[in-house]
Parts: sequence; structure tokens; C-alpha cells
Amino acid sequence: MMPPPSRFGRRAGHFLCVFARQRRANTLSFADAKCIPGVRIVARILLIDDDGAGREMAAYNLRKARHRVDEAADGHSGIDCFAAQRHDVVITDVRMPEMSGIDVTREVHELDASVPVLVITAFGNIETAVEAMKAGAFDFLPKPFNRDQLLITVDKALEHKRLENENRELKRRLAGVERSIVFASPAMQELLAMTDRIAASEASVLIAGESGTGKELIARRIHSRSPRVDKPFITVNCGAIPADLIEAELFGHEKGAFTGADRAREGRLRQADGGTLFLDEVAELPPSMQVKLLRFLQEGTVDPLGSDATVSVDVRVIAAGNKDLHDEIKAGRFREDLYFRLNVIELSLPPLRERREDIAVLLQHFIDEFAAGRELEVSPELLHEVERRPWPGNVRELRNACERMVVLCTGETLTPDLLPPFEESGSADTTTQEYGTEAAAAASVPAAAGQPAATETAEASPVTETENPATAQGLPAREAGEASASHLAGSETSVMFPQAGRNSPWPELPEDGLSLLDLEKSVIQRVLTIKGGNVSEAARYLRIPRHILVYRISKYGIVRPR
Repeated sequence: MMPPPSRFGRRAGHFLCVFARQRRANTLSFADAKCIPGVRIVARILLIDDDGAGREMAAYNLRKARHRVDEAADGHSGIDCFAAQRHDVVITDVRMPEMSGIDVTREVHELDASVPVLVITAFGNIETAVEAMKAGAFDFLPKPFNRDQLLITVDKALEHKRLENENRELKRRLAGVERSIVFASPAMQELLAMTDRIAASEASVLIAGESGTGKELIARRIHSRSPRVDKPFITVNCGAIPADLIEAELFGHEKGAFTGADRAREGRLRQADGGTLFLDEVAELPPSMQVKLLRFLQEGTVDPLGSDATVSVDVRVIAAGNKDLHDEIKAGRFREDLYFRLNVIELSLPPLRERREDIAVLLQHFIDEFAAGRELEVSPELLHEVERRPWPGNVRELRNACERMVVLCTGETLTPDLLPPFEESGSADTTTQEYGTEAAAAASVPAAAGQPAATETAEASPVTETENPATAQGLPAREAGEASASHLAGSETSVMFPQAGRNSPWPELPEDGLSLLDLEKSVIQRVLTIKGGNVSEAARYLRIPRHILVYRISKYGIVRPR
């Protein structure tokens, strides 16, 4: 039998266990480390080295300094790791089989030129170090290196990257292009994340949304986060320029090209050379200009009026509008081939009524903007009224209302009586057009509850109690509600709701409720199936704008049938 451990032995074992736990904590994954109090992750570092022992020691020292480290044993796996997850710093050995550290440096900078690369070289190998620096390496580490050399070099690289980011942000502010976007809703967070992802590309972007939702702000954000940030951002409102002047405005003209052309003019496209051209209200372009714009997008050249010379121009085009371009195409007012050229990437801006989480923060933002140092308080009644209104003019209307309230307020508290007058419409069609489908459904409730109001389609195809799966099968309340929702989604003929009984305009509803979101998703899926995946046809069937349907398809993750 083993003798019992002494008090010293027990204490030594305790300290060894503590040391082991601390060491394990230093090598925890990023997700685990975030859960440990006092652990701070400074940077995400990719370490590429075919020398397992050297890589393990360097990774241990970096993790001990609270960095998150991903390891790779060769250049190819290192590039795959970097492509899957961007890193703040890359450290690579210069001599590795198949793919050298020089090649790794070039590949990393093709994916993200802002990431500093540190190259590990043999001591005294100056030629290799110079070659690495020419390839774009930030610095090099001579073998063998100690812990302090490693951490100091990494800190220098991180500080360099921080200063570059700060410099880029200052340039963006000085350029005055980007405007702040105030939001709190998940819908806008997702949209801005998408905006930032596409900013670095050269693809044309089409921004759809109702008037006043902030389409130009999104266009400015794309430009400010693109490699073109140092070049011009030119805005053209296609609906504000007369049809006979739009060609000269966009493409420019020579002196004497037409009556009144007393001097040559470059035109907006040439002014935006190297930068971004934002075409607002693009649906208002006359047909003759649509042809010229299409040719420019295909060839990248401009033919100024009165000139025989063709000028090459490098411009990224972002277009926007509040009209459904599919309807414009069917009406013969917009070219389909131009639509495809502009709509490489489509962004749909949801109206303010569909992101009510943003109303409170926008209200406070605009009040602070117009208050000019005054301390104004928002009353709970005002906040409730502002959140209740549909805001058909979206953010622009809310901003104007805030300016009015600040100007008219004589005290320190803003109240609902300072808001502009608001009259609710009782017409379902008007409500649908101005305030959205939710308000339209609410406006139709009184007629459904007690007044004889039914559509022609509903009257032509009534659904009796025996046709309702929930009542026919005698299901429990919750199951009956789900069956009722499924039955509603499966009806191809009713416009609002099918009838559950001959004398009742409403289907039978469960006592414990049902999910309106699930019902809406099911209806959209059913209509898309009926229309063969055609979003424009489905939008017309549902009586909502196409971009709203596109947003909801994205919101619910619906896969369109082909």
C-alpha cells in the first residue's frame, strides 16, 4: 500500500494542477477564451511553418501574450485557412516545400493587401529577406529568434495596421462622401454587412427602395469602403434633368456642339473617372439615353457631343430607384438588357415601417442634430405616437418631422402635439399603397368583422366548414390553428382570407394563437410555387412592391422554385 502523501506533496500537486490549468487556458480556442474572465484576445494570427517544433514554440509564446493563433504546416493549407477566415497578421517561414513564404506573401496580399506578413528567414540570409520585402512582406524574423523579438515584431505590425486603418478612416471623413447611418434593427445590420462585403468589388449595384429610405447613403457607403475612396463620387438625379440635356450632362460636349454650348464640358461620367457614379431615379432615363448608357457599361468609353474622339473612362456605376423596373420593362419604358447590366448585385432597402426598431434611435439622432445644444427631452407619449405612425415618406419624413418639432418647441420636452397632422386612411387600397400590407390588413378588419365586404374571388370560391381541414378532422386547438394556417397558405383563389363557414368571413382560429410570421412565409412560398418562381408576378399577386417581396424572401430564407 502506498503511504499517504505528505502535506508538502499535496501542496506541490495542487500547484502543478493550477499551472497545468493556466497553461491550458493559454492555448484555448478563441470561443473558449472569450468565456474566461481576464483573458483578452489582442489579434488573430496565422502561423505557417513546416517545422513542427518551431511552430509549436512560436504559437505557445503568441498565445501566452493573449493572441489567437491558427497554425498551418505548409503554404497551401495556410492560404486556405486565410481565405476562410481573415487574420490580422500572417507569419510564414520562407523555405517550405511546394509553396515558399514568398509565394505565401503574394497570395495573402492578393486576398487582402492590408494584412502585414512577417517572414521567418535563416540568420544572415539577407538576399532572401530583401526578396521577401519586395514581395510585400512587412518585416522579417531571423532564425533563431526569442520570445521578445517575436512579440515586438508582431506589435509593430499590428500598430502599422492600426495606423493604416486610422489614416483610411480620416481620408474617408475628409472626403465628406460617407454619411452616418443610424440603425438598431437586424434588417439594417444585415443589409450593411452585405454592403460592406460588396464594396471592394467592381460589380454594378442596383439599390431598390421606397422614396426616403436612404438609397444614396448606401451608395456613399459602398464608395467609401471601396478601393475608389480617393476618387470622385458623382451623383446624378436622372429625374431632375430635362430629357434634351441629359446626354450632355452625362457624356459631355465640345464647344459649339449645340446652341448655347459656349465652352466644352467633360460630363459626369468623365468627372467620375476612377471613382463612382450614382444614378438616382434611373427609371426616369429616356430610351435614347438608355441605349448610350448600355454601350458605356459594355465598352467603358464615352463619345462627347460634337467630338470625333472616343474617351475611355473607368467608372463604377451604382443605380437606384423607387419604381419596380420589372413593371417598367413590361410597359416598354426600360430596356431589359440595361437592367441586367445594372443589376449585377441588388440591394433592397426595407421601408421604415418594416424596421420599427430604428424609429426610436433615428428620432433621438435627428433631435440632437437640430437641437443645436438645447437639452430636449422626448416624452413617452411622443415616442409612442412616433412608433405608431406608418411614415410613408420613411426616414426623410421622420427627419422633417423632427426638425419641425425642434423649431416649434418652446420648452424642454417634446410632445405629440408638435408632430405634423396625420390622418389615417380608411381605404384598404390606399393603405396598401401608402402604408404597407400590415396597415392594409388592419384597415380591412372592421369590414371583415361586421360589414358585408368580400372580394369577387372570395365570393366565387367560398370555403365551407367541411372544406377546412382543421374542422373536418376535429383537431385540437393548436393543431387546428396550424392546419388552418396551412389551409390559408394553400388557397390559390382567395385574396385576403378564405371563409371557414358560410356565414363567417374568418377562418377558425386557435385559442392559444398562431404564428403570423409562419403564415406569411407559407403564403409567400405558396404564391411563388403558383407563379413558377417569378418574383414580379408573385409581387403583383400579393399586391406589394417587388423590392418588398425580395426583402421578405431573403428575410425568411425562402428558396424560389425553378
